[in-house]
Amino acid sequence: MTSSPLKIAIAGLGTVGGGTVELLTEQADLLAGRAGRRLEIVAASALERPAGLALDGVQFYTDARVLAREAEYDVLVELIGGASGVALDVVRAALERGKSVVTANKAMIAHHGVELARLAEQTGANIGFEASVGGGIPIIKSLREGLAGNHVTTVMGILNGTCNFILSTMQDTGRDFADVLAEAQALGYAEADPTFDIDGIDTAHKLAILASLAFAMPVSIDAVTCEGIRHVSALDIRYAQELGYRIKLLGVASITSEKAVECRVYPAMVPLSFPLAHVEGPFNAIVTEGDFVGRTVLEGRGAGARPTASAVVADLMDLATGRVGPTFGVPVDRLEPRPAASRGTGRSAWYIRLMVKDEPGVFADIAAALRDEKVSMEQIIQRGRAPNQTVPVVMTVHETDEAAMLRAVARINGLSSVAEPPRLIRIEKL
Repeated sequence: MTSSPLKIAIAGLGTVGGGTVELLTEQADLLAGRAGRRLEIVAASALERPAGLALDGVQFYTDARVLAREAEYDVLVELIGGASGVALDVVRAALERGKSVVTANKAMIAHHGVELARLAEQTGANIGFEASVGGGIPIIKSLREGLAGNHVTTVMGILNGTCNFILSTMQDTGRDFADVLAEAQALGYAEADPTFDIDGIDTAHKLAILASLAFAMPVSIDAVTCEGIRHVSALDIRYAQELGYRIKLLGVASITSEKAVECRVYPAMVPLSFPLAHVEGPFNAIVTEGDFVGRTVLEGRGAGARPTASAVVADLMDLATGRVGPTFGVPVDRLEPRPAASRGTGRSAWYIRLMVKDEPGVFADIAAALRDEKVSMEQIIQRGRAPNQTVPVVMTVHETDEAAMLRAVARINGLSSVAEPPRLIRIEKL
């Protein structure tokens, strides 16, 4: 074992920062044995010194920027969060000094990853961000190393535990979205302002990172189209079950036949035969398709102190042993920009739920709107009659052009017999 420890500075001692300190302390001998050197926390920063963490002998700062500029360390662990501000300042400061960085900050990597990777290359530093996607799931290492011998064509997954908890609970209890969201907030799974999660923004950040690694392209959050789960109702959940699906919020990145990249976040009907359908609660799962390996599936806890700390320490172990490489798998200058697939040009099967007045001629008008856009109906569900009242009508349609589907739905929405905007959800034919 070498006598030179890996000297670690930790900026941010919240949930993940505290978990990282605990892991490095409790597993110190295990890590030293595997790395051939000790991993030693020498400096840390937070607004105030937290009680209960083993930080004896650690140089403490209340200003993370000062820590980044002045402390003596080999690697800075950034666990502050946020796309810019203090987090970005401390990472830049560390890299400018030639110090390596480990971060769990998906927003910063999604918005500034290429810039930071270039800076790291210029100063001889390294960036590890395994903890930025999937919590404890080793998906970054899988894409950057394990699948290096493959052309990856698709990465898709459940990347947000808050949304998966909400949809799973709606499935299990029959309760509606607003009620379950309130429970998620009470349990600490959702923030007081849940926009970042339920509108798909968190998933979009993670998908942008995965697409960059999978396709050797610059990370670009602007290339991701995003739709959240606010409009998913308990009624949709019940019909999905009846039709043989589960509704999941998916992030999907794929290469089209024209070699463009399509990156989307959206709620989807997932067949019960597909592994993602059975990922419940706060868990995440990620599926990849490679030309040699075929399909791989990784599943695990997508957040929390201990799983995320596990991913942070995995990056620290790589630095301790010298198992490092370019941030996104290849040098920045070899990342190839790819055209984004034109919006509205994709194809999908669809679920449509309508609330219509039970009166003669309704189905004929709906069928005409679909026929005129060459949308082929697969099945339809309506039970019972309620004259002069509003009733649900559910349809599924065969794979069709998205633009045609949207035109048909717009026309249906204009019918006097349709009482509220149609609910449209993609069906994944996996």
